Amino acid sequence: MTTARPKANLEIRRSGHTTIRYTASGPAGGPTLVLIHGWACNRSDFDAVTDHLPEDHRVLAVDLAEHGESRSTRDVWTIEEFARDVAAVLEAESVDTAVVAGHSLGGAVAVEVGRLLPGTVSHVVALDSLTYLSLFPAQSAEQTDAMVRMFRGDFAAAVRGLVEGGSPAGFDPALKDAYFEKMVAVRQPAGLRSIEGLVHWDMDAALRETKQPITVFAIRDLAAREAIDRYGDRFDIVLVDLGSHHFPVEAPEGTAKLLAGITTGSGPGTGATEGGRPA
Repeated sequence: MTTARPKANLEIRRSGHTTIRYTASGPAGGPTLVLIHGWACNRSDFDAVTDHLPEDHRVLAVDLAEHGESRSTRDVWTIEEFARDVAAVLEAESVDTAVVAGHSLGGAVAVEVGRLLPGTVSHVVALDSLTYLSLFPAQSAEQTDAMVRMFRGDFAAAVRGLVEGGSPAGFDPALKDAYFEKMVAVRQPAGLRSIEGLVHWDMDAALRETKQPITVFAIRDLAAREAIDRYGDRFDIVLVDLGSHHFPVEAPEGTAKLLAGITTGSGPGTGATEGGRPA
C-alpha cells in the first residue's frame, strides 16, 4: 500500500512581480524530478504520482504563474517566461541535474527549461504533449489568429473543445465535466494570455536548440500518425493506454512507473527497452 510522502510547500519570488509556489519531497541528494502541470491545471495533479515514485527521488512539483497558488502581475505570458519560473525553482533548490517532465502545456515548458539550462536538465519528458499538431508546431498567422479568436470569442466553449479533444471515445462524461470545471476557472487574464503564448510558441525552433533526449508518453487513442511520422526522429514517442489526455490524474501509479523508468534509465523512452513504441 502506497502512503503519502511528506511534502513541503515552498515559494520563490521573481523580480517583485511573480511568486512561484511549489512542493518539494524526498531527500535533497536524491535523483531530482521536476513536474510541470498543464494549462489551467496545477501542481496538485501530481500529488498521487509523487506518492508512487521511489522514496529516494527528490520531487519538485511547480505551480506555473497564476496557476494553483502561484501569483503574478507580469505582462509576459510566453512559454519561455514560464520556463524561467521553473528555472528559478531549480536555482533556489541548488539542483545540479534533473529530469524535467511536463503535462500538456507543461511539456512545452519542459522543452524550454531544457533549452535554458542545458547543463542541468538531463532529460525532457512530455506527458501527452508536443504531438497535437493544432497547438504545438509553428502555426501560420491565419491559424494562430483563428485559435486566439476562438478563445477570446467564447472561452468556455474553447475550453470544452480542448477537453473533448483530449478524451478518447466513450470516456467518462463525469470526468470530462470535472476537467472542464477546473480549467474554465483558470485565473484571468493569465489563462487567455498563456494559451496565446502556447499557440505562438515555435516548437520546431525550440527543438533545434534543445540537445537533451526528449521522451513523449502519448495516449495511443489520441496520437496522430502524422505527428508520429513528423517527430519520430526527434522524440522518443511511447504510446500508452492509461486513460485520457489527463492520464497523470487518472493513472498516477502507471505515470510514476513511466517517470521512474526515465530517471533510472531502465524504462521505455530511454533506449533500454522497445516496449510501448509505436508500430
